[in-house]
Amino acid sequence: MVGFYELQLILLVSLCLIFLLLERHVSRRKESKEKDLHSAERLENGEPTASHNSLATLTRQYLIVYAIVMGADWLQGPYVYSLYREQYGLSERMVAVLFVTGFMSAGLTAPLVGVWADQHGRKKLCLAFCLMYTFTCCCITIPYLPVLLLGRVCGGISTSILYSAFESWLVSSAGASALSSTDLSTIFGRATLVNGFVATGAGVASNQLVTLTNSFTSPFVASGALLLLAYLVIRASWGENFGGGGTQPGKDLFQLRRLGQAWRIVRDDPMLLVIGLTQTCFEGSMYLFVFLWVPSLQEASPTFPSIALPLGYIFSSFMISMMLGSLLYSAVTTQSGGLTVHAKLSSLVCAFAALALATSIRSESERVRFWAFCSFEACVGMYYPVQGMLRGTLISNEHRATLSSLFRVPLNVFVVVSLMTGVSSARSAVLSASSLMLAFSALMTAFVVVARADDHVSPEASLRPE
Repeated sequence: MVGFYELQLILLVSLCLIFLLLERHVSRRKESKEKDLHSAERLENGEPTASHNSLATLTRQYLIVYAIVMGADWLQGPYVYSLYREQYGLSERMVAVLFVTGFMSAGLTAPLVGVWADQHGRKKLCLAFCLMYTFTCCCITIPYLPVLLLGRVCGGISTSILYSAFESWLVSSAGASALSSTDLSTIFGRATLVNGFVATGAGVASNQLVTLTNSFTSPFVASGALLLLAYLVIRASWGENFGGGGTQPGKDLFQLRRLGQAWRIVRDDPMLLVIGLTQTCFEGSMYLFVFLWVPSLQEASPTFPSIALPLGYIFSSFMISMMLGSLLYSAVTTQSGGLTVHAKLSSLVCAFAALALATSIRSESERVRFWAFCSFEACVGMYYPVQGMLRGTLISNEHRATLSSLFRVPLNVFVVVSLMTGVSSARSAVLSASSLMLAFSALMTAFVVVARADDHVSPEASLRPE
């Protein structure tokens, strides 16, 4: 007999396939029109345009690597809490300490990671990420607290690189290839869609690995193998790019002068301040959700602990929901993908995410909580391409990785403070605070970013106008 969660996964997959077919139909019609337009340009100008080939090449280079590294990351997602709590027998307070260690590491190193990426090369930092995250996977398989803490420190540094250097490499490469903001939006949308596919497969794979090996460590071993594969692919296929002042040696190891410049840029631009606020509120809520969704569903389940929840299948359902959000983003931005549209989407995504978390708090039903969490993940699917486009449009290439990492400092502070409150006894309070922060972010985005979007001129001169 098919269980509740297995049935929901089947329904979500079916719905996703229907939307995916519709999206492919719309995309093909759009591509056909663009090819006709390119042909007309070639006839008018008497010379070929290479933007279509550049888009295809860059998309392939980025998405292959992105799929591998995100697959490695998602393999760990469903069972990191259970590994610490159930297999290693750590208290929930100690599990929170381990999570806090990772976020503190990410918060302290985030500005430096961004500066080093801009100065020494985004490709080099991405290669360093693969090696360091592999070491993290090794550490987490050793049930010795100092080693686990070391793994969390390395994991925090790796997370800072993952969410700054990779995106910065893509945006800079798009600028060097003279791709338009619409092309960049297309890549971001496809990346989120690929991320959903990979995460869904990773959830099912991790579930099967745990079933076969009867150990929560097996997904982390598989993750390490994927990271080594990503290292080889990046080394073979990616070119290097830098921010302003790249390749220039400097005596300031901690780059305090450059960090000061980046902070002044953010301080003097209200739109960037709100973008940073949104990143703190949304991604902070998302990271807390990673820690809270398992105990929250277990608390609402009438059959737990006598019957364990199928965490891998639940995780896959969340990832399918994220894919649906990505498909919705692609549908909305197909005709118009400008700054104003993305600013409005950012506000709406934060508002709906706040509503989803509030619903999960108000209801004690396991099924209502599950669908509220699926709705939150759908918002995540829209958030990443929306926020990526906003950062790509509002932040210049010179300081892109630095500012992207600088935004992660308050994010990690927010998460650390929330986890230190003792989430085991204040789960509802933490989710309530996250919901309120998201609602506040939605309002600030509407009143600041949306209001100023029409008057904004992109600082990125290398990207062609649409």
